[in-house]
Amino acid sequence: MPRVLVVEDDTDIADLVMLYLQRAGHEVQCLHSGSDALRVIHESPPDLLILDRMLPGVDGLEIVRLVRTAPALKSVPILMLTARAAEAERVQGLEVGADDYVTKPFSAKELVARVAALLRRASASPAGGPQLQYGPVALDLDRHVVTDQGRQVKLTAKEFLLLQYFLEHRGRVLSRELLLTNVWGYTYTGGTRTVDVHIRRLREKLPMLGDAIETVKQFGYKLRDPHERS
Repeated sequence: MPRVLVVEDDTDIADLVMLYLQRAGHEVQCLHSGSDALRVIHESPPDLLILDRMLPGVDGLEIVRLVRTAPALKSVPILMLTARAAEAERVQGLEVGADDYVTKPFSAKELVARVAALLRRASASPAGGPQLQYGPVALDLDRHVVTDQGRQVKLTAKEFLLLQYFLEHRGRVLSRELLLTNVWGYTYTGGTRTVDVHIRRLREKLPMLGDAIETVKQFGYKLRDPHERS
């Protein structure tokens, strides 16, 4: 049973989220302050974290930053649930390391679907799947590990899946909408800049992809076929 940690200072919202997630078969723990959340996250890492942005003690963005810099926690999927709906704030949440961003008011059923999608992708490791290689970058589907020149690189669940999709479709021009549909797995309402943010993070973590992933103006992206690089 997947364990979901909900950090929300509005008890009515926390109770609603907990009710729907429990009905969907998840084990749910609710906390109401950022300080308590950090302690519990480090003592017993959850399978997924749902996080309000405005929290007493430690705010949600700072929690995301701290989780993403802890080696044992880097791959924990994070969904931000917040009233801060401006595009710049959504982008900021994704830039610091959130995998998804849901604004209030929200559909409880859609939230459950997004949680299921994040958990499914975080646990995806096809048995016997081949290792995907691109120059010095290797993606191991069995172990869900990415290495660059033999050095392990920590990616979030969504970054891993985005890289996998590029490697499986190298040489093809991929629109942002196509990437949202096939990597995020549902109709994403947060805007196509979500793709831009995740690609920027991939380029930062895997510098050799800086030139390899080409931006196709006003359309999307393409991972060059290795033969194009020679």
